Amino acid sequence: MIAYPNIDPVAIQLGPLKVHWYGLMYVIGFLGAWVLARWRIKRLPDWTPEQVDDLIFFGALGVILGGRIGYMLFYNLPTLVSDPVSFFKVWEGGMSFHGGLIGVLTAMWLFGRKHQKRFFEVTDFIAPFVPIGLFTGRLGNFINGELWGKVSDVPWAMIFPGGGPLPRHPSQLYEAFLEGIVLFLALWVFSSKPRPEKAVSGLFLFLYGVFRFAIEFVREPDAHIGYLAFGWLTMGQLLSFPMILAGSILLLLAYRRPAPLHSQG
Repeated sequence: MIAYPNIDPVAIQLGPLKVHWYGLMYVIGFLGAWVLARWRIKRLPDWTPEQVDDLIFFGALGVILGGRIGYMLFYNLPTLVSDPVSFFKVWEGGMSFHGGLIGVLTAMWLFGRKHQKRFFEVTDFIAPFVPIGLFTGRLGNFINGELWGKVSDVPWAMIFPGGGPLPRHPSQLYEAFLEGIVLFLALWVFSSKPRPEKAVSGLFLFLYGVFRFAIEFVREPDAHIGYLAFGWLTMGQLLSFPMILAGSILLLLAYRRPAPLHSQG
């Protein structure tokens, strides 16, 4: 067993102002995506630095609004109904990737309309940068001591505050590795060569869906939701299955009737 580090969730405190690690992780994720996107457009004549700045702004709004709305609707609807103000307590954690994805897709559609870019042209460009935010977001979950895994006797299991006396899988770190590092490397390498439109977006959806679906088997389901069916199906798996299906369809469409090839550098 490995000791949980018990990091203070508050990174910086200036008087009454508290900056939480959870929120700071999102800022680092957006900043990392912005830096890499700015670097990649040096080889892409159809993109300008100003468009990248606008894209990250649209994406940030989509992540924050979509992620919070999705969490409250998918995972915490009773609390939202009884206490609508709870929606704004983002420093306590509670963001849904699947809700954030819907928010980002909406934001990308609006961005495309504003800059006269095709929807999949935009999503193919931004997809390789999303895992950066997924990585930092999962680290934020770990620091908050939330979304822990099931009870386990693996040598790296940890006892989480609020998770009971038994050691558990550090599933947040599993997700940071697969959804963050592995997904980033796969998409970065794949998109470095010319690919038909929809292919990068499709690979992102497929791989994330597979990784999330698998990790849910060792992640403790939300106590107020539990398993949805069969004694193992979780809300995360239910929401990930459409991503796997959609990603497979996009990859099939991309390579059956390929649009012009696009390179991201």
